[in-house]
Amino acid sequence: MWTVEALKEWHDFYVLVGTAGATLLGLLFIAVSLGAGYLTKESQSATRTFMSPVVIHFTSVFFLSALALFPSHQAKFLAVLVGATALIGAIISTYITIQVVRTDMTNYLQDYLAYGLLPGVGYLVLLVAAVSIYLQKDFGLNALAAALLLLAIANIRNAWDLTLTMVLRHQRND
Repeated sequence: MWTVEALKEWHDFYVLVGTAGATLLGLLFIAVSLGAGYLTKESQSATRTFMSPVVIHFTSVFFLSALALFPSHQAKFLAVLVGATALIGAIISTYITIQVVRTDMTNYLQDYLAYGLLPGVGYLVLLVAAVSIYLQKDFGLNALAAALLLLAIANIRNAWDLTLTMVLRHQRND
């Protein structure tokens, strides 16, 4: 049975994952500002396809981690917020998956998985977590943690990929 006490046992996990999500989001903003020449009219499509989702996914990790740290919870309220985040993220991930597969900017299976499919799976697991938390099943907390880790790890890879792309593009322009 799901209880507020069960969620408190996850406190350190959510502090760690939420801090990592917020920090990585901040570092991504720094990387983008240093590579400001990359953000041109010609690269708008690439920015929307590759960069914006990473920002959204890191924000989701931070938001849900912070939400899990609220001092008191009602299972149904937490489930609704997790579920809403999951639905929005799943819609965005579906759209991005289609964009990544359609674009000629990448032909790498790793990019198809990391930018599109893996975040989509993460949001589907978040949806499972939301339903489980709503039904007050302990599994929901494990699913929530797994989804946040999947989103964080996939987007660490994506942030690194974006940073390398900006550096390589900058070197070609010199």
